Amino acid sequence: MRSNLAGPRLLLRRLREVMAEPITAQERLDKIVVLIASNVVAEVCSVYILRADGVLELYATEGLNREAVHNASLRVGQGLVGLIAAEARPLNLPNASAHPGFAYLPETGEEAYNSFLGVPILRAGRTLGVLVVQNQSHRTYLEDEVEALQTTAMVIAEMVAAGELEAIAQEATGLDLSRPITATGAGLSEGVGLGHVVLHEPRVVVTNLIAEDTDQETGRLEGAINRLRLSIDDLLASGEIAASGEHREVLEAYRMFAYDRGWIRKIEDAIKNGLTAEAAVEKVQSDTRARMLRQTDPYLRERLHDLDDLAHRLIRELMGREHGPGLGELPQDAIIVGRNMGAAELLDYGRDRIRGLVLEEGGPTSHVTIVARALGIPTVGLVEDIVSMADGGDAIIVDGDTGEVHLRPAADLENAYAEKVRFRARRQAQYRRLRGKPSVTKDGVEFSLQMNAGLLIDLPHLAESGAAGVGLFRTELQFMVASSFPRMREQQAQYTQVLDVADGKPVTFRSLDIGGDKVLPYLRSIQEENPAMGWRALRLGLDRPGLLRTQIRALLHAAAGRELKFMFPMVVEVDEFLKAKALVDKEVKHLRRHGHADP
Repeated sequence: MRSNLAGPRLLLRRLREVMAEPITAQERLDKIVVLIASNVVAEVCSVYILRADGVLELYATEGLNREAVHNASLRVGQGLVGLIAAEARPLNLPNASAHPGFAYLPETGEEAYNSFLGVPILRAGRTLGVLVVQNQSHRTYLEDEVEALQTTAMVIAEMVAAGELEAIAQEATGLDLSRPITATGAGLSEGVGLGHVVLHEPRVVVTNLIAEDTDQETGRLEGAINRLRLSIDDLLASGEIAASGEHREVLEAYRMFAYDRGWIRKIEDAIKNGLTAEAAVEKVQSDTRARMLRQTDPYLRERLHDLDDLAHRLIRELMGREHGPGLGELPQDAIIVGRNMGAAELLDYGRDRIRGLVLEEGGPTSHVTIVARALGIPTVGLVEDIVSMADGGDAIIVDGDTGEVHLRPAADLENAYAEKVRFRARRQAQYRRLRGKPSVTKDGVEFSLQMNAGLLIDLPHLAESGAAGVGLFRTELQFMVASSFPRMREQQAQYTQVLDVADGKPVTFRSLDIGGDKVLPYLRSIQEENPAMGWRALRLGLDRPGLLRTQIRALLHAAAGRELKFMFPMVVEVDEFLKAKALVDKEVKHLRRHGHADP
């Protein structure tokens, strides 16, 4: 059953006026509960806010004892209010006291009220509090009244997120949004990073919640959905996406949701109730996320990620925002937090500002992990729901050694990690003092101490470290961060730059080592029982001699008369080495025959 839609719309118009008034946060909350009670013809309206210690505190009420404000409280899971917070879903009861979860708070004076409607105050699927209305009569609240309460809860959630309610929080009881969180994942790249969160695909903060013209908002939604559908269809039709594989499966899931009428109808209904298109998308997704987080089926939880991504894309379409943050917005101590990313995307951020990387997915063999490790970026992967728990600008610590991530850490923990970082810095300073000393064993034998590299951005470390040269240059990293196989001229340009920066110091290039855990998305891979020892590295190069010849020719051109050191990886038999060396000799003869300088 649905009532007339004028009620929710009128409530939102009045809420807009209250939100614009220059009054304190407590005065604003007090006015909001009066408005809600009047709109749904309720004798009681109360707002409970979740504190950092897991307690739901009464922050405002109309109809109950006013002296109970900031004094009455329930734990999550305790009573009907605690049950709503724990399960993140509405509760609509004609006889509240008959419910097995009912808990009476004598200080509030609520014993006379029978009917009960409570909705969670949600943001990004995370419960920040509970909004409740009550009546003496036994009644079941109408669908539109539930919708109106959920919409108002969204407005209160933004007040919490904006920090407005922190001003009226009791001493030593901060709100849950600022609660320190420690999450454990898998340490992928060692080291410790302290900094502030930068979301890889940031949630756009929706500040305009209440619609001026619902018909106009419905039109904006329709246009954004059409643009979103077209962009997904174009990607699937382009030659850049393989006919099968993980990237295509994700886009197919996006397309399925983008054409789902049930999802779109829910957004349209939220707009009809007075929300802007952006706020409607956020509300529907927040409700969906809270519901799906209770699922234990891993497939359903995985689909939640797809829905999150799609909702964020749709909001960006509506607001005309680009994907990802601009490099100018990066703080000097950025910790990148995301669901997942490609190796090239990590390089786009610029190494000098990144202090760490945290991923919900990722693993020790993923391309982004390999690049992060090469760059010395502390990285932790497999951190469940970190994107929804973090907000841009939150303080965060990444411990790549233990796999721990500390979000909004307490001061004592931050100080302990700062000391750990200072210890590492002192150790690095000690290494720098030693770098100019000769490399000699205790019995007087000199040896060459060289560094490893794989990307151009590694090369400044050659001078910093005092290394005698590059003992291993991993050429496959160039291939892993590219969207298609690098042409010979692209390879040659990179190798030329490497040798130029080395400025006469020796560089040993390793031929392409792919296969096993290093899979190129644009190159067919095969399933093997032991891929690390199978069709990979030199064996793959000999099986695909065109790949190996192209790389050899690019290296010979890049050397252009300079000394060239070349290494073949994963040689199992002498015959493999002889075949590979024969390819090099053939390319050298080819260049000499065509008048090139001796390589």
